[in-house]
This record gives sequence, structure tokens and C-alpha cells, in this order.
Amino acid sequence: LDLSNCSLHSVPPELAEATTAIVLDLTENPLTTLPSGAFLGFTHLQRLAVPLALECPGGSDAWQEVTVDGSSRLCQDQRNPCNGSTELAWPCPENSACAPDGPGLTQCLCDSPFHGYKCLREGTFPMLLFSGVLGTATVSLSLLLWGTQRRKAKTP
Repeated sequence: LDLSNCSLHSVPPELAEATTAIVLDLTENPLTTLPSGAFLGFTHLQRLAVPLALECPGGSDAWQEVTVDGSSRLCQDQRNPCNGSTELAWPCPENSACAPDGPGLTQCLCDSPFHGYKCLREGTFPMLLFSGVLGTATVSLSLLLWGTQRRKAKTP
């Protein structure tokens, strides 16, 4: 994805839709900062070129190689922050596993069959019970309102 020399003063919000990009060039733009979540979900990004004034997202520890070439900084080959080779591997709650979520970013994904807050609930969501209670409440309330409001309707 070549966004070089596009007169970008900030990272466009539409960039969040390009999470499958492998190469991204932001050089020759008057960018002053990169927001911390700008590359959330960019797990496939292998090469990122930014203006020299900016650091690589996630810091130099998030990349295998950071080189300076003229007026740009080239960040190559994302490191997996979950593999434990760095000093602090990301702590995930029990019943979950760490997964990369962009340069220097991580997420914790629940192991099957766990779900919910901190992966503490086991099994599947009780969809039948939820739908039954919701449907019953909706039908009951509708019948109640129809019965009480019917007399206020004008007859032709």
C-alpha cells in the first residue's frame, strides 16, 4: 500500500480497513505522530516505511530490523510479542492464549470451550434460553400494550 507523498498530516481512519497489508509506505508525508492503535490488527505487515522523524510503531523491539535510509525509517519483519523471547511475555488470563494483534500489540483469545469475561465461562452461550426469554417478554409486552391501547384507537 503506497501512501507516500500524499500530504498526510495524520494517519487516515480508513487505514484501519487495510489490515491485510504486507507492505506500507508512509514516507514523504508531514506526519508528526503515529497513534498507538493506528496499526491494530496489522498482523501481516512485514515492511513499514515511515518518515525519519517517527519511530516504528511498537518501538524497535517490535521489529526484527529497523534501518534508516535517507529521509525514511524502514521497519521490517514484525516480532511476535507472545513468544516469550523478550523480557516480558504478555500475561493472559487462565484458559486463554496470547496472539499478536499488530506491531507491538497483543490480544488474548479464549481457548475452546471457554468464553466471556477473562475466559471464565465454559461451554457455549445459552442461545435457546436467551431467545426464549426475550421472545416471551416481547410477545407478552406487545399483547399487553395492544389490549390496553386498543380502546384509544379511532374506529371508522
